[in-house]
Amino acid sequence: MATGAPTGMTTGPAHMPIDPGLLTLSQWLSPSYPLGGFAYSHGLETAMAQGAVHDAGSLQLWMEDVLDHGSGRADAGFLWRAYRAEECADILRLDAEVRAFACSQERQREAQRQGSAFVRTTNAVWGLTLPDVVLPVAVGHAAALQGIDGYDAAGLYLQSFASNLILAAVRICPLGQTEGQAVLAALSPLCQRIAQETAEAEARDLYSNAFLSDIASLLHETQQPRLFQS
Repeated sequence: MATGAPTGMTTGPAHMPIDPGLLTLSQWLSPSYPLGGFAYSHGLETAMAQGAVHDAGSLQLWMEDVLDHGSGRADAGFLWRAYRAEECADILRLDAEVRAFACSQERQREAQRQGSAFVRTTNAVWGLTLPDVVLPVAVGHAAALQGIDGYDAAGLYLQSFASNLILAAVRICPLGQTEGQAVLAALSPLCQRIAQETAEAEARDLYSNAFLSDIASLLHETQQPRLFQS
């Protein structure tokens, strides 16, 4: 019977290296990336002050509407269009379109300031030359330049958007951290679905039916007292 040294073959499960694009996205869209997202509630503060959002169940329903029928779906569409854009002029036109369709001054400022912060940091760290544009356009364009999968970019963008708003709710609503995380987990399949459905989005596909969220954003501009900038 032949004997010899070990052949070096492994018997455990094979380990594939993690996609570096996912690591980059996780960094861009994490709370530690200096976007200032903690300062914005997207009108949710008004909804909570008026009692429309008061517990985990009502928060989840509110977030489902915003994601599927409001800003979430619209932002995902803009992100995908920026991802597919071939010229800088196309990126600038998308930026102007996002600003034009913002339902309130606070919504426009929320997108613009976070976009500017994303562009400054991403250009400095990755050596890119992103123009100063709103957040969904900036993320889509940066993902394309870095060769990151568009579906991953759109899905994680939506999850990050939802996470920021849920964190706002936890701060001022009788809602615990665990309940907030349960709501975010319940929204994950929706984020994935919207990322897939908006992959071929064009200008004609833009719409918003989240009227209560839009009205809350308008009312927030004169709300006193308030903690958030939107």
